[in-house]
Amino acid sequence: MEHVITDLTYHGKGDKLSQKHGTESEGTMQQFISNSETETEQLGRRLAAALPQTAVICLYGELGAGKTAFVRGLAEGMGLDCTVSSPTFTIVNEYLGNRDLIHFDMYRLGSADELFDIGWEDYLKRKAVLVVEWSENVQDAFDGSEICIHFKKLSDTVRLITLEGITLC
Repeated sequence: MEHVITDLTYHGKGDKLSQKHGTESEGTMQQFISNSETETEQLGRRLAAALPQTAVICLYGELGAGKTAFVRGLAEGMGLDCTVSSPTFTIVNEYLGNRDLIHFDMYRLGSADELFDIGWEDYLKRKAVLVVEWSENVQDAFDGSEICIHFKKLSDTVRLITLEGITLC
């Protein structure tokens, strides 16, 4: 199986989005370069259009890497009229609409057991998109069918965003 690595960059005001494609073997992965918070939100909107009705999305990346900005774009792309904020202290925020988005932040949790204690299995039964920030803290809660998104800071504004488990057209 082949995976596509896509590098998306803007070259300035008015320029169109450019794409460069390369291929390697094994699995499906796409990489995107985001030059701003706005571009990170745009990528979230693109993912929303490609998602099935229900999905689990695991987000990985350090503080300030763009995870919450991505979720803001995802919510907008799902047609939700809401203000998305990181649920660091509340652990979970629910955004309800024609498609529900349930946004978790596992930064303060120490293990998958704590996620199960707050009803993870019940959330999985809902027809919703579940997004989990700081997924590395609860890795044992996942079964391998998740969409994984990794955020890497390349500079103060530039991010490398890697998607695994879904392909955007």
